[in-house]
Amino acid sequence: MIKALIFDFDGLIIETEEPCYQAWQEIYQSFGVTLDRKLYLTTIGSSSDHFNLYDHLEQLLGHPFDREAVRFQRRRRHRELADAQPLLPGVREYIRAAQALGLKLAIASSSSREWVTGHLARRGLLADFPVIKCSDDVTRTKPSPEVYLAALDGLGLSPAEVLAFEDSPNGVLAAKQAGIFCIAVPGPMTRALDYSRADLRLDSLAALPLSMLLEKLPEHLK
Repeated sequence: MIKALIFDFDGLIIETEEPCYQAWQEIYQSFGVTLDRKLYLTTIGSSSDHFNLYDHLEQLLGHPFDREAVRFQRRRRHRELADAQPLLPGVREYIRAAQALGLKLAIASSSSREWVTGHLARRGLLADFPVIKCSDDVTRTKPSPEVYLAALDGLGLSPAEVLAFEDSPNGVLAAKQAGIFCIAVPGPMTRALDYSRADLRLDSLAALPLSMLLEKLPEHLK
């Protein structure tokens, strides 16, 4: 029986992926080079441990650059762009429906805790997620299952008692490796990627109310 929902954050609760790509592209272009969009897509849902864009930029330039200055500039621009983003369709409705059903809520993200909690707080959602596990809480981020295992531990539940919602193949793989039924909800940047490992795919959370989603689950999860 499902007792909790675990949400990814970036690209699922708010659209931060396009702002992140735009911020990086502006950085690259300031050095006279470009960031290939297809290459960037492979990094979504993971951290710099998977693919380091600073290293990639240095390889393209053929010489070192002031990474701290670039990091500050990139983070400031990303936050500026992400702060302007609304909640993605269906997010608030899923949260309220889950609470009405007595389901617990958690976040499992490859981003930092400061990034996730800051955005949730600004949108009045921080108190809705008593369990938040981020890159700060694990040694390896997605596609490793560690952050999902940490979320399960925080919830005090088994994999069979939760559903995961992800917008990236890396996130789907992480959830599945943790043994969790995973619903893929691709965003504008990630719709063309491979979601064959997901158990179910939705165009958006607004496409299917939570009550109807729960009815579509396999019998062993009901």
